[in-house]
Amino acid sequence: MAGQLRFAVLGPVRAWRDDAELDLGTPLQRSILAMLLLREGRAVTPNELIDAVWGEEAPPRALGALRTYVSRLRTALEPDRSPRTPPQLLTSVGKGYALRLPDGAFDLARFEKAAHACDSARKAGELDRAAETLREALAWWSGEPLAGAVGPYAESQRERLLERRISAVETLMGLDLDLGRHAEIISELMVLTADHPLRERLRAQLMLAYYRCGRQAEALNVFTDTRNALIEELGIDPGTELTDLHRRVLAADPTLTFVQQQASVRLTPDEPAEPQPVIEMPKPAQLPAAVTDFTGRKALVNRLLNQLGATDGVPIAAICGIGGVGKTTLAVHVAHLLHDTFPDGQLYADLRGYGREPTSPETALAAFLRALGIPVDVIPDGLADRAALFRSLLGDRRMLVLLDNARDADQVEHLLPGAPGCAALITSRGKLADLPAAKLLDLDVMEPDEALALFSAVAGPERVAAERAAAMDVVAACGFLPLAVRIVAARLASRPSWTVASLVPRLADERRRLDELKIGNLAVSATFALGYGQLDPRQARAFRLLSLPNGTDISTPAAAAVLDLNAVETEDVLESMVDVSLLEAPAPGRYRFHDLLRLFARRQAEDGETAEARGQALHRLLGFYLGSARAAHRLAYEGSKVADNLTVIGTRGHTFGSADESVAWLAAEADDLFALLGQVAEERADVPAAADLLVAMEPLLEAGAFAREFDLRTRALIEAGDDPARLRARYVRGRMLFGVNRLSEADQEFRTSLEIAERTGDHALLGETYNALGVVTGRLGRHPEALDWFGRATKVYRELGNLAGEALVLSYSARDLLLLGRAADAVAVSEQGLQIFGEIGSGPGVARARYHLGVVLSYVGRLNEAVVHHAECLEFFRASNQKVWEQRVCNRLATTLTKAERFQEAARHAEQALQVSREITHPYGEAQSLTALGKALRGLGSRTRSRDALEKALDLFIRLGSAEADDVRKLLADRVET
Repeated sequence: MAGQLRFAVLGPVRAWRDDAELDLGTPLQRSILAMLLLREGRAVTPNELIDAVWGEEAPPRALGALRTYVSRLRTALEPDRSPRTPPQLLTSVGKGYALRLPDGAFDLARFEKAAHACDSARKAGELDRAAETLREALAWWSGEPLAGAVGPYAESQRERLLERRISAVETLMGLDLDLGRHAEIISELMVLTADHPLRERLRAQLMLAYYRCGRQAEALNVFTDTRNALIEELGIDPGTELTDLHRRVLAADPTLTFVQQQASVRLTPDEPAEPQPVIEMPKPAQLPAAVTDFTGRKALVNRLLNQLGATDGVPIAAICGIGGVGKTTLAVHVAHLLHDTFPDGQLYADLRGYGREPTSPETALAAFLRALGIPVDVIPDGLADRAALFRSLLGDRRMLVLLDNARDADQVEHLLPGAPGCAALITSRGKLADLPAAKLLDLDVMEPDEALALFSAVAGPERVAAERAAAMDVVAACGFLPLAVRIVAARLASRPSWTVASLVPRLADERRRLDELKIGNLAVSATFALGYGQLDPRQARAFRLLSLPNGTDISTPAAAAVLDLNAVETEDVLESMVDVSLLEAPAPGRYRFHDLLRLFARRQAEDGETAEARGQALHRLLGFYLGSARAAHRLAYEGSKVADNLTVIGTRGHTFGSADESVAWLAAEADDLFALLGQVAEERADVPAAADLLVAMEPLLEAGAFAREFDLRTRALIEAGDDPARLRARYVRGRMLFGVNRLSEADQEFRTSLEIAERTGDHALLGETYNALGVVTGRLGRHPEALDWFGRATKVYRELGNLAGEALVLSYSARDLLLLGRAADAVAVSEQGLQIFGEIGSGPGVARARYHLGVVLSYVGRLNEAVVHHAECLEFFRASNQKVWEQRVCNRLATTLTKAERFQEAARHAEQALQVSREITHPYGEAQSLTALGKALRGLGSRTRSRDALEKALDLFIRLGSAEADDVRKLLADRVET
């Protein structure tokens, strides 16, 4: 059946033979045809078609379905073709497909041809013919382009075609204005600006049309409406073109008035034109092959497509990140997706910015010029001349320039297009922040699910699906770095006898992990070595030494201690390493390595630094942390002498302006402090100083969130240390155990600490240990013994002139006096402790003394006074983020307010205590809070809620082995009897 075929995508995807429309089948089938049409005869691989039509939701048998759809399309296009005759239209090219169309058969190609003819006529001064040609071409559009097609490719191309159409409409409106048709196009422009309210060019054309019709006020209103829309929608002001036109309209600029153009000068038949040579410039297609298993990065791909597909100016996008993070893979993938957006070709250069011999701009330009058809003997010698010729050749073309592996902005600035219509995509380990107009994309490692998908794609989905948990462990050990994931997956794919689980122990050993991450010519270490080799000596030393601490990140002052530099020098070197993606800056003033990069840096430190230099770096860091923590301890426990007895290492620590600031610093640095303590214990170096640091970190015990960390580090230092270190570690461990209500264990730790102190004569914490034994034995119900310990503590504190210690003992002893029936003495010592703390000006001491006084006053029935004291200290503890104390005070307030029959307030404070207890994972505090809440709810008459709270409290007390369980049982029994 002979006949002329026609295809359309400037509306619904359709096809005709002569005047008869063809049945193109399902939306998926139409989508395949659409992609083949848009590739204009170029081959499309099956994987590209599957990704285009199904995206990430491709069915398991997508390839078979694709072949079925292609077969059906061939039948629809060539119904009379014999099965043995090769198809003439939808042909097979290698493993892919291509659609061979005769000239004029495709509406988009005819539209672009007409648009080009319009542009030629406009440049020749034939504005009437240009406008007529473009108007006729726009009439071929019939609704939303690619209607009926589905899939990621259709969506992205639809956006591109819509942008292409509106850009052509803007060109037509501009031609009509140049032809003096301002009155005729106002209504059309009104519709267009309503449909596209943020298109500043259309708005400017409507303003100019109004103005030329003498409607100046309406022209100014257009500007006002546009400005309001831009600010509301995008948060920006109008651009230069619209702002300048507004100014000229306000000034009634006479140059805005339409002036009839003279007819184009034409040659007479007697004056034949001198023939001009027509130069057919080649269409370079230099992109490397895209990887067929590209995975993830969907949001970043769309972001780059939108940025580079913009029609205003010359879009420049720069992808930066550490070696192996997938910069080139992402850039090449996006560049291939933009093939149709830049029909005049793609230029590619590997600038080898981090190799031994980076490609010079002159060399890259010479290669580009040759690719654009310029003979070698014509290429200019100088950089500026080559760059100027390069920009001229791209001046009226739509081309994409991909500059891979750039070193810095100087290397690429002469390689960028200069005229709209072209775009540039750059990859670099450096940030290229000094490259004008470039939009930077800092590429991070993959998300866990993306890394797992890549691992599965390379290693084989069946093997990975069978061992998903082990596979996640493997990609986590790779730090989710794409290169590392690809390497280890390729190793697994090449070894059928291996299991995924067998990789886990291979990667668990940090000292050998980098050796496992190589296959063939691919190696993570080699990639990192390229960046390391570009560092100057100062940067290289910092790279090595900063990898030594085990902390997750490091602050600028701490890094200064490691490097033995001042703060300004340190920040300069750290920021320079961030600029080349060898360090990350997760927050201002903080820096960290990628996990694998840290391992590489440590290997360089082992090779490039002596053991003494490595040890000194960690010693300086320990000194900085110890000095800072000593200062924090002094402020948090104002009046205490403990910090005076701790080791002083030469490195100066941080200084603080207030107790709140000091505690906040300890909390912010907690992870790094605990990491260093563990590292010192493991390496058994500087253990005595580390034990002093542990003591200086006492204020963190009040936060209640670090019990597990204190547990681990005190155990480690007890095992690694000598007597002085064990004394300090056991004291801190006792405090930790007391805080979680493990009273018998705390008692034992304090007694062991005291035994060491008495045996060795190390009395640095003697008063504190006596005091702690008084508190814990009192809580265990041994009140006379508690008062004896308090008496010993008072004697030590008086000998040392430690008024704060004496005041603390007075406050703590009040509870035991109460429970021994000495209420008046309890009130007296509580008030005396508060008075001393007030006289020495200790804010933390006053808050603690108020707490204890409030407890005593509540016990003796002076309820209103108790509430006042507890409210005062609660404000202090909340402001200083002392969660343990906050929970205690809220619980005591609930108890006192219940006694005062202020049940609503009591319930509110009990709920606050319960919330804080759960926040800091404090089960004993949670049980106390539930008990107080149950009592308050009983007072409110909420019987069901009260019983629920008390039953939960009982369950917790039983699990904790606490004597308070009997008290709660009595409360529940009372409820039953009533």
